[in-house]
Amino acid sequence: MRYSNWFFRKKYRTVPQAMPQRQTHNDFLDPSLAQNLTALQHIFTQTPDLIIREFTIKHTQEPAALVYLMGLVDKNSINNNVLRPLQFDADVTDADGSFRLSIGQILRLNSWKHIENAILQGRSVLLVNGRSESFALDTQGWPQRAIEDPSIEASLKGAHQGFVETGTQNIALIRRYISNRELKIKELSIGSRTNTVVSILYLADVAHPEVIQELEDRLGRLEVDTVINTGELAEHIEDNPYSPFPQFILTERPDAAASQILQGRFVVVLDRSPSVLVGPATFTSFFQSIDDYSTRWSIATFIRLLRMFAFLIATFLPAFYIAVISYHFEIIPIKLLLTIGEFRGRVPFPPFVEAVIMEITLEMMREAGVRLPAPVGQTVGIVGGIVIGQAIVQAGLINNIMVIVVAFTAIASFILPNYDMVAAIRLIRFAMMIAAAMFGFVGIIIGMMTMIGHLISLESLGTPYSTPLAPMRFADWKDAFIRMPIWKMRKRPVSARPIQMQRQGDNRPEGDAE
Repeated sequence: MRYSNWFFRKKYRTVPQAMPQRQTHNDFLDPSLAQNLTALQHIFTQTPDLIIREFTIKHTQEPAALVYLMGLVDKNSINNNVLRPLQFDADVTDADGSFRLSIGQILRLNSWKHIENAILQGRSVLLVNGRSESFALDTQGWPQRAIEDPSIEASLKGAHQGFVETGTQNIALIRRYISNRELKIKELSIGSRTNTVVSILYLADVAHPEVIQELEDRLGRLEVDTVINTGELAEHIEDNPYSPFPQFILTERPDAAASQILQGRFVVVLDRSPSVLVGPATFTSFFQSIDDYSTRWSIATFIRLLRMFAFLIATFLPAFYIAVISYHFEIIPIKLLLTIGEFRGRVPFPPFVEAVIMEITLEMMREAGVRLPAPVGQTVGIVGGIVIGQAIVQAGLINNIMVIVVAFTAIASFILPNYDMVAAIRLIRFAMMIAAAMFGFVGIIIGMMTMIGHLISLESLGTPYSTPLAPMRFADWKDAFIRMPIWKMRKRPVSARPIQMQRQGDNRPEGDAE
């Protein structure tokens, strides 16, 4: 029976048919409007949202057609600024055959590839009988949300405007902060299927040309179907894709992006993405926030030092607990050791398994709070933190000291302002826990030295990732782990590789002497 079934499938199986090929057509427009509309329908097959409005131009009595995709255009703009003037106004054409329409930029296109891209980008295309060229009109009007307060990078004293999913609006938000003619924009197209517009923003007299050229080369070498968001773009162009550390800054704040441009860095705006890419980045730049420059310098310095301390806690505290309990319990004071021993006596697992259970539980609670709606997510966090923590201790699976350690670790990770750096620390923490379980303090030291060596060797578009520590740049220490008064930071950071170092003059308060 098994042989006969195999023979039946082999003899009578259906051969998959080849996909039907798109009907070929001439690359350029034909003077005949009917043939052009036929070719257009061959290009956009099974496209019910393709609208073709045929009419006659009143001034020249030429048959014409307006083609656009419904949902990607502004219907009011088409009716009031395109169709009504062409159908009812007596004088809308110039001597060279172009049209006088209050529609913004009008492009002349004569190849089907450019016409297809224009329609897919939300433009409306005007085809006129007897002409072997078309006119692409700025009538974009796709659905978009209003400019709102950034949801991830909250700020107490900063602006309450965040980027949206439209690239032109994001560029306008940055121009609001940098109204200078030296702000240059380079546009590229990425993706063989979507032609996503990528814009590189920088100050021509400040940013280093080699950095901009290297970025442009990396973007130009991409061969992908599409790029959906900036995180995907960063993974394509970063120096070391196997490093857990982020090598570009992703921000959704226009004021933060403008501040980075003024320091000599570049900003990459990806159309349809609500965040932008900033580079070159350094390790210390992920511990800086826009609020640091709107508060007193002493308070900002304290907060930055607190963030660095929180980084150490979030990375090494569970590993330190495992190493002390497993190998180096002699360093614990005797009264604390007796308390820990009393709690540990009821736990059947070694410290490493105990820490892994709690860390995985914390990660699941964190992801559950992010994915669920906001009211439900807050409830899950409170219920999970209190009920599950209390129940797991009473069941004897985890001791109270481990719960305290994990709670301190979670609080320390919440202090850090950059989500990508926090995600990297979450991975490194597990590696440190494994090293501590195997070798104690020696394993932690080995893991720490490995991490430091990796940071020193890492680069972001050719810029050392660990600067201003390695290589040592004392000039950048004024705005690294501490934040000196703004009037003392007269030069731009060397890590940004600016070609114009001077940022401001001598703005010292009267009576201050350096």
